[in-house]
Amino acid sequence: MSKSVSEVKVLVVDDQPVIVEELCDFLENQGYTCFAAHSTAEALEHFQADDGIGLVLSDLHMPERDGIELMRALKELAGRQRMFEAIMLTGRADKQDVIRALREGFADYYQKPMDLNELLAGVRRQEQALLERRRNFRELGTLNERLQYLADSIDDLYQDLEKARGQGVHRRAGDAPEGESELPAVFDKLSPRQLEVAKLVSKGKTNYQIACELGITENTVKLYVSQALRLTHMHNRTQLALALTPRASPLHQRFTTH
Repeated sequence: MSKSVSEVKVLVVDDQPVIVEELCDFLENQGYTCFAAHSTAEALEHFQADDGIGLVLSDLHMPERDGIELMRALKELAGRQRMFEAIMLTGRADKQDVIRALREGFADYYQKPMDLNELLAGVRRQEQALLERRRNFRELGTLNERLQYLADSIDDLYQDLEKARGQGVHRRAGDAPEGESELPAVFDKLSPRQLEVAKLVSKGKTNYQIACELGITENTVKLYVSQALRLTHMHNRTQLALALTPRASPLHQRFTTH
C-alpha cells in the first residue's frame, strides 16, 4: 500500500551533502516531495521555480550566506501572497543565533545530530500550521469578495428603488431650486445615504462629526466614503469635497489655493 503524498513540498538546505541526502530520503519515505540544495543560491532557485514548496529545513551556519540571510531572501521572494514555514538546523546551539533565527521567522529549530522521528513530528506540526494559514487566507479572500458583492448589491438596490419611484436620485441641470447648485452627473451613481455622507465631507466634517450627525458609526461612515470614492472614480476626500463645493465658496477657494 503506497503512502499518501503531502501537498506541501519540502526544501532541504545544508552545505553537507550527506545530511541533505539523509533528510531527503527519510522525508520522501514519509510521503513528502523533497528538493535538495547545498547552498543558499541553489535553495533560492528551487524556491522560485516551484511554488509548491511550503516547508524549508535549513542549516544555520553555511558558507557565503547563512540560514538567516536565506530566510530574508525567501521572504522577499514570497511576498504577501505565498506562505511557507521554516525549521532551522544547527550544529552549534548558540543562544544568540537561535534567538536571531526565531526573530527572523524560523518557526522551530533542531540541533544536529537530529532525532529523525522528533524532526518528523516537527515537520508535521509546521505542515499543519501552514495548511491552516493557507485555509484562513482563502477564507478571508472569499469573505472580502462577498462583502464587496454585498456593497455593490446595495448600490444597485438603491438605484433600482429610485427608478421604481420614477425619479432620479439627484437633481440634474435645470432641476435645482433657485440658490441651490446642481450636482455633477457623476454623483447620479450614489445612493441617497452615500450622497448625504459625501455632502457632509464637502462641508469639511470629520468621520466622527458625520457619524454623530447621522446617528451611525464611524466605520459605517468610512464605508460610505469609500463607496462614494469608488463609484465617482475619485481618489480622496479632498477631490470629493471639491466636486460638491460651489466654485465661489470660501471652502472651494481654500482647497484650490494649496
